[in-house]
Amino acid sequence: MSDADTSTQTLICSARGCRAPAGWSLRWNNPRIHQPERRKTWLACDTHRAQLSDFLTARGFLREVAPLAGSPTLEG
Repeated sequence: MSDADTSTQTLICSARGCRAPAGWSLRWNNPRIHQPERRKTWLACDTHRAQLSDFLTARGFLREVAPLAGSPTLEG
């Protein structure tokens, strides 16, 4: 995703059916299929942050949660 992409559009929460602006970056990977350093990103609004984090944690996938601003997996 380029800077132009993120500056002209609002990033939306990844929760099913949610259209709220995202404020959190949930970085995860599935160790059975991804290299340890690889990170995938789900976006979360304040309402769905805990729900999405719990889902990833229950599967052993969640690596870190950070404010969306400055997320290294969304820049460059």
